[in-house]
Amino acid sequence: MQPTIEYMILIPVLILQIFLFPIMVGAVMGQWTTDRQALELQQTASSLSGIIEQTYLSLNHTSILSCTFNSTLNFPATIEGFNYTAKATLQAVSDTTYGSSQVLTLTLTLKGTQISTTVSATLGQNVQWENSVFASNPPTNCLIAQKLPTQTIQLSFGS
Repeated sequence: MQPTIEYMILIPVLILQIFLFPIMVGAVMGQWTTDRQALELQQTASSLSGIIEQTYLSLNHTSILSCTFNSTLNFPATIEGFNYTAKATLQAVSDTTYGSSQVLTLTLTLKGTQISTTVSATLGQNVQWENSVFASNPPTNCLIAQKLPTQTIQLSFGS
């Protein structure tokens, strides 16, 4: 008689596990995938920000009078099958300790998802950003930097 009672108690628990386990695994894997995509997008944004900052610092040297510089941006065309875009805005900031500078804020968005990330690059006061969009799908993306005779550095995305 005891085995029958044990089976009556365990059968509903086993049936519950059959349905509950796949649901929980699906939820956990969905969150893991979203976190992984967000991390890869953040790494791409950080790399792009670093390239822009290094380009500005290189051209800002006094030994460079005027020039145009195109840097090919070799980023993956997709992040796990999703295209992404980057937009930038330039904002002036001033600090009593360090003086005035400008902060370039990059926002990368993974198309087809709700995932986006924002990074910033601190640049000098002699920089200008031309409105442009970085789209991941053209393989010929580049960063265009031009130093004018007035020592102003114009930056933009190109293709």
